[in-house]
Amino acid sequence: MLDPIVNFFTRIFHWIGRGIGLVIGVLLWPFLLAGRWYTQRGLVLKGVLGLVVLGIIGLYGYFFYVTQWWNNFNPDYPTLTAASANPQAAGVVAGDPISAATTGQGSTGGAESTPTAPAAPGQQQACKRSEIAAVSADLVDFNVNQNAWISSMLASKLGFFGMSWRNTPFFDNKAAFQLGINQVMRRTTTELVDTLGRTRGTSQIDQNLQNARTALAWDEDAWYVGLRGPTRPTPSVYRDAIRSLRTFNASLEKCQATFDARADNLLLFLDRIAGDMGSTSDILRGQIEASDAGWFDPRADDRFWFAYGQLYAYYGILNATRSDFSAIIRERNLTALWDTMQNQMRGALDMQPWIISNGDESSFLFPSHLATMGFNLLRARSQIIEIRSVLDR
Repeated sequence: MLDPIVNFFTRIFHWIGRGIGLVIGVLLWPFLLAGRWYTQRGLVLKGVLGLVVLGIIGLYGYFFYVTQWWNNFNPDYPTLTAASANPQAAGVVAGDPISAATTGQGSTGGAESTPTAPAAPGQQQACKRSEIAAVSADLVDFNVNQNAWISSMLASKLGFFGMSWRNTPFFDNKAAFQLGINQVMRRTTTELVDTLGRTRGTSQIDQNLQNARTALAWDEDAWYVGLRGPTRPTPSVYRDAIRSLRTFNASLEKCQATFDARADNLLLFLDRIAGDMGSTSDILRGQIEASDAGWFDPRADDRFWFAYGQLYAYYGILNATRSDFSAIIRERNLTALWDTMQNQMRGALDMQPWIISNGDESSFLFPSHLATMGFNLLRARSQIIEIRSVLDR
């Protein structure tokens, strides 16, 4: 009695096996055809083509390696940067003389402060560096020196048999993560040039900050050769931004540059960050509405990791902002709100799924990682807006 059932399932698995074999045959057919053609060529042509094939294999092999191995990825990196800061500068706003630490307030924080004693004869006055500029330089260094910059690599531009990696479910996560960080760096250097690095927007623009902004505005996927001929690759230009940011901080520590740590500048900076987060959450919402393919949405992963990179960078930038505007935050009693915001952002960075799913938000089998990331972004944004509202009173 069971024979018909056994025969039925036997036929089913037989046809499944034939179907899988057919798919594999179709995929391997071009390679088999090329192999037959190759064996019929002359020795010289074989050698040249063999070297070309080995070069392509090496190119893609290196590309696969650098996209899967993330060097020095650490969500707790802001604590490492803070540990390198001058402990004597605690409680002083960026750009103020470090000796102001003895008063408990920075000289530009808006609170009462004791005039700073002049430096002794022959002793150079020291001021506090900008942690925002320091973290920005470190994040760009993380992108282009500690890791390979994926977007401008030749294998990234060639894609997967002509298909963009963004339309595949693999090898684009790290690139999206780096682009998310770079989005934050462009926003931050713009604010440093326009407001934070000059006095009330009327003084001369700091040339080092301007150079950093210009460098980070370079095309993110530039290689050695572009449509207009030879050009500089993206990592080379971004390294100029690192040098410019660190040169600015060196000048600031010598009290030869400006950092305008006022409450209205902090409010404006937080406004820009909140707007940036809101824009990214809208991108996530658009992808959620465009597809509910669950594990099989090839665009879900790069959307997720772009947002993750943005959150990763803003976590460090906001931690640095707390140091640069320490007197303002203390004067306006923002310490508890700032702690809550940073704890929420750090908790969101623990979300690191191996495969990104963009399922329906009510799905039982397919989670919606994009919805969760969007929630984390909006949660951090709401805390920023609450801090902004206190500053605006």
